[in-house]
Amino acid sequence: MKTALIIVFIVISILLSIIVMMQEGKEGGLTSSISGGSADTYWSKNKGKSKESILRKITAFLGLLFMVIALLLSSKFLN
Repeated sequence: MKTALIIVFIVISILLSIIVMMQEGKEGGLTSSISGGSADTYWSKNKGKSKESILRKITAFLGLLFMVIALLLSSKFLN
């Protein structure tokens, strides 16, 4: 059981690294928040359907899974 969880943990950590690297950086930073940025663009109105939105959801899911498995592996339940 522990060996299988370790293998899944390694696969998830590799996938998480790849997905995070696929995401684009936030543009503008502080400058865009001061000047208002581009809040009414096509991409800002359709964020739920974009590639970035899908990558963020996958990242959140894999991150949660990563933390749960890390807690399971560190607990004395499996030892």
